[in-house]
Amino acid sequence: MGFLFTLLYFAIIAIVIEINVLLFTLTGLKKEIARFQVISMFTATGFTTGESELILEHPIRRRLSTFLILFGVFSLAVIISSISNILSEEFRSIELGIIILVLITLYLILTIPKLKNFMKKSFENHLEKKYNLADLPLRDVMYFDEEDVVIELPIHKDSSVIGKQLKDVIKQDDDLVVLFIKRGDVTLRRDSYTTEIQEGDMIFLYGHQSSLQKRFKKEIEDLKSKKEKENFRRSNV
Repeated sequence: MGFLFTLLYFAIIAIVIEINVLLFTLTGLKKEIARFQVISMFTATGFTTGESELILEHPIRRRLSTFLILFGVFSLAVIISSISNILSEEFRSIELGIIILVLITLYLILTIPKLKNFMKKSFENHLEKKYNLADLPLRDVMYFDEEDVVIELPIHKDSSVIGKQLKDVIKQDDDLVVLFIKRGDVTLRRDSYTTEIQEGDMIFLYGHQSSLQKRFKKEIEDLKSKKEKENFRRSNV
């Protein structure tokens, strides 16, 4: 009975994970990202990827993640206990079977297209009514297209924009906006387009990847090269 209980409880865990993956996708998160983050939170692995910010910056996702973390801790205790008492007769498999059926039913209900659309709209309306823009994740506020990005672009000594003003680099028809320039401890916003770019500047840009690649191709290549070198160095530590 104890072995059966363990198997049934693992089934409960799998269903709970799938339910939460579905709920996360209803908040606008991609399914593959949702599944990875749900498992990460459930197992308390604590992956500190950029994708984790999509969870922390979203009020509804934070609530779901709180449940997952607590349920994961509880489940770990239950699994350890069940394994240590694998031959015990105290476990009630019938009750667990009922729980599994209830969870499966809940999951199947949540997959109904009309209900999914209703819940998705409800989540969106809830965010609009209850939260300010400052409370919402950057992707929900600014990313209108999958190719939209916000990037922090460092200016190296060989950069082609050194000595130029951004109003001369970025053309009027470019889908690109300068948010601000970071120069040491100074943040330049009002004069960001008319300030002469210097080595060491950090330019914060928002816009479409194609426009960014077109106007700052060398800088992006340098940034990618730097990140690849850092990742290689970390992997060999």
